[in-house]
Amino acid sequence: MSSTPQKLTREQLSARLEAALLRNARLEQYAFLLAEELRLLRIKKYGSGAERLSDGQLALLELEPGVCAAEVASEGEVAPADKGLAPNTPLHEPARKQPVRGPLPEHLPREERIVHVSAKDCFCAQCGAAKKLIGYQTSERLAIKPIELYVEVTKREKLACARCEELGVSIAPVPATIIEKGILADSLVVETIVKKYCDHTPLYRQAAGIGRDAGVEISQATLSSSVLKAGELLTGVVAAMKAELLAGGYIQADETTVPVQSDRTKGKNHQAYLWEYSVPGSLVVYDFQMGRAREGPANFLAPFGGRLQSDGYAAYGKIGGPSLLHFGCWARVRRKFFDAAKLDPKNVRCVAVVAAIGALYELERQAREAKLTFSEREALRARECPSRLAALKTLITSGAGALPKSALGKACTYALNQWERLERYAGPGHGMVEIDNNWAENAMRGVALGRKNWIQNGSESAGPKVAALLSVLETCKRLKLNAREYLLEVLPVLAYQETRPGLSGVKSAAELTPTEWLRLRTAPVQ
Repeated sequence: MSSTPQKLTREQLSARLEAALLRNARLEQYAFLLAEELRLLRIKKYGSGAERLSDGQLALLELEPGVCAAEVASEGEVAPADKGLAPNTPLHEPARKQPVRGPLPEHLPREERIVHVSAKDCFCAQCGAAKKLIGYQTSERLAIKPIELYVEVTKREKLACARCEELGVSIAPVPATIIEKGILADSLVVETIVKKYCDHTPLYRQAAGIGRDAGVEISQATLSSSVLKAGELLTGVVAAMKAELLAGGYIQADETTVPVQSDRTKGKNHQAYLWEYSVPGSLVVYDFQMGRAREGPANFLAPFGGRLQSDGYAAYGKIGGPSLLHFGCWARVRRKFFDAAKLDPKNVRCVAVVAAIGALYELERQAREAKLTFSEREALRARECPSRLAALKTLITSGAGALPKSALGKACTYALNQWERLERYAGPGHGMVEIDNNWAENAMRGVALGRKNWIQNGSESAGPKVAALLSVLETCKRLKLNAREYLLEVLPVLAYQETRPGLSGVKSAAELTPTEWLRLRTAPVQ
């Protein structure tokens, strides 16, 4: 016996329709978020040139094996209208000018190579007379000589009196060296440090290069122990740099991962962290920690009561002294909106936010090119920034209704949550504060490049020594100091004083920091 279908009431039909519409809306939201994520992944896969491609073009690239950058660039040259984009969308950075080769530095030595005229052209074709030299057509190119290794032989004088043998023999003192009784001279120890942490060349490659170029077998262990010894010697200097940093009124902070061998994680490297604290254009101090917890920055910045600038990571909250003022990073905010605009170039509001943030950066560029002092930059910001910031906040708030998990929704939420810290840089008394944290982020680039080559830190105990080396090298880079010259002068002094406790005329760590070293060399002669 067949059953009669149940007749639904109008209210039940309406409820089912509403439920179906709600499910459909949720599916559309989910599809939108997945499409955003897929587009962003494809842009990362094919490079910055893929930002100009439509979703259809990106999908076609997926069907072509081994797509090269040139193909992506050629696809990007298709007219915006052909890709469904609004013409003249102000999303992408202006094209960079082609570099023009300038003159080579005057301080480099010159080795001349004279190219003679061929024999047949030395005589005049008309009268047969010998031609006279009237000058040279000169061009310059940068050249290099292969690295030359040599053996440094140290001979200490021995003096004796022929008539007074009982007084014994006088011998010249042992010169200060980084590795006492080691096989590596100071110059090779310093070169190894610079190659590893400035040029990102791991020690096993350096050892292989020495064997190939000079036929000398130097073990990786020998190079490693010398580098770590230098790092150990510099820990006191870095402690003095930290004290100088905390005594100032402005610090930028950032952090990044470093792999380290540890018993905490069996069979794989432990993910440790380098926390970086610095002053734009000056001191950089790295602090090695085994984790990313608040304890690291809380301990480092415990006595600090000045201005701290960082990204929105929660570990930087509620640390430092009671008078600490926290500043945000506009570069992080711009990056989030820029990524959202790449995903949806038709979104006028999103593109407008990027342009408005760009106007804030234009002010900073003007101040930089005019070489304004901190007080003058503060005055410029006071005149121009309040109205621009207010309009920008209104623009961001109007976009806060986007899907919370979409790129635009995340960008709006991040900016509004950080707003008080973000606008603080334009307030009174903060002319020294930068608009963003890019100085700190740039200091992490060397670490990011290096860890791809170092593979790992060998132990937890090596972490602080590596951090000390990186602190000194990055500070030398910011101060435009020659790191080789600095290390060759400072490291032997530190090693000599370490092995001779109670030595008179000892230099303190504060006297050997890069900033003090520079000050003594630039101070006017009395």
